[in-house]
Amino acid sequence: MSNLPIHFEELNWIPAATGIRYKEYIYNDQRMRLAEFSEGFVEEDWCTKGHVGLVVEGSMKIDFNGEVVSYQKGDGLWITEGEASKHKVLMGKGDRALLFLVETV
Repeated sequence: MSNLPIHFEELNWIPAATGIRYKEYIYNDQRMRLAEFSEGFVEEDWCTKGHVGLVVEGSMKIDFNGEVVSYQKGDGLWITEGEASKHKVLMGKGDRALLFLVETV
């Protein structure tokens, strides 16, 4: 199914945990995801997965092992895989962020 448009509006939202839901399309070992983070999302463990994407709407913060970086609408993010880039998403009261992400499954 390569070379075809992916209509995210036709995909169902998948609730993952409190404060996060996503839509995804997987082809071979690649995944495209539209992920929505909102108030109430708490990441218990550090994530060491790699992510490449764009903040489509809203704002969020990411804690990179003590260094907190803010992301706004229009900002890209490129997080490399591994312990050196471990991170947690931080969502404050009233915060919401919609991200487009491309990841290896």
